[in-house]
Amino acid sequence: MKKNLVLAAAAIPTGVVVGAVDALFGRVLLYLGAVRDAHTAWLLPFLGVVGALMAWSYRKFGAGCENGMGMVFAAGHANREEIPLRLVPFVMCATWLTHLFGGSAGREGVAVQLGAAISHRVGRLLHVEDAPRLMLITGISAGFAGLFRTPFAATAFAMEVLTVGRLEHRALLPAALAALCASVTSGLLGLEKFEFSVSAVVSWDALLLMKLAALGVIFGLVGAAFAFLLRNAKKIAQNRLKNPVLRAFSMGVVLSVVLFVLYRGRYCGLGTNLINASLSGETVYAWDWALKLALTVLTLAAGFQGGEVTPLFSIGASLGAVLAAIFGLPVPLCAALGYAAVFGSASNTLLAPALIGAEVFGWENAPAFLIACAAAYAVNGNKSIYSGQILA
Repeated sequence: MKKNLVLAAAAIPTGVVVGAVDALFGRVLLYLGAVRDAHTAWLLPFLGVVGALMAWSYRKFGAGCENGMGMVFAAGHANREEIPLRLVPFVMCATWLTHLFGGSAGREGVAVQLGAAISHRVGRLLHVEDAPRLMLITGISAGFAGLFRTPFAATAFAMEVLTVGRLEHRALLPAALAALCASVTSGLLGLEKFEFSVSAVVSWDALLLMKLAALGVIFGLVGAAFAFLLRNAKKIAQNRLKNPVLRAFSMGVVLSVVLFVLYRGRYCGLGTNLINASLSGETVYAWDWALKLALTVLTLAAGFQGGEVTPLFSIGASLGAVLAAIFGLPVPLCAALGYAAVFGSASNTLLAPALIGAEVFGWENAPAFLIACAAAYAVNGNKSIYSGQILA
């Protein structure tokens, strides 16, 4: 009981601090994304140069910090004693630059890393058994919740992402408290939550269940493909271009040309434009999801910073919009299912994607999200975007 109270007491201020940093990071990122969208032709040509400067900076001043998620998972599995706090400004600035100059990447990597770095440091100060690990999980929850403002999904994500097939139930109370505090704090500081109301499924029958399961299988295979391609693209890029500065520059130059030629930056940044188009009935091309997938893989393989989750949301949503006509289901529903299930498959998690679907699109469709996400989870072959993730 005393242990739980100590962790809970530490989780509340930790959540507030992480939520405040998330708000700063998120609001600046959205502003820089708007600047890029307004001046794509002027900024995108410098992607390679900026990538080289980022790689040089990491090499010179932040050795090891370029693999921040690796540090987080290593600490979570007790294979690393410390996560350096210098990781936070490095990953924040690098992600801002990636997005300003047009790289196709996400943002949750920053949130998870800053939350984990801060909370793990707090845990090392507590005289409680296994406090650093439990507080690290608490920080992951806070970081995710502060950025996406989905505390239920964040809590589940933090508890299930480190080890597949095992929930770290000891972290439930502090993780939930930190997630709630971070979500409220970032909201009060002006970071808006993405929400979209999807009409509830009103007619449940065997055919609908089969359609949801089939959609989940497709989304699961795409998520697994993303994880597989990302891991192998990183290995190939590192083997072929061993110098990280040269790798970021050369791949950045190629990416800048391709991203501009393909609809003048349609696939730059987070991919929220594709999400909005998919849900609102705007133009979505049949190849949008595949191009977003490929360009995100190449951006991250080149060494640019950010994350994978929001691009996964956009890949899933745009794929769902395309599949809606084939399955005879409403476009917003299929897009929402893809949004959640592709993320779940690629991250090898089950509860978090189902919950984020309910929190973002409405709890009335929670059963549909659970079915699709369960099917996606079942076929992903234990592929994961997180190389440090282990099996129970």
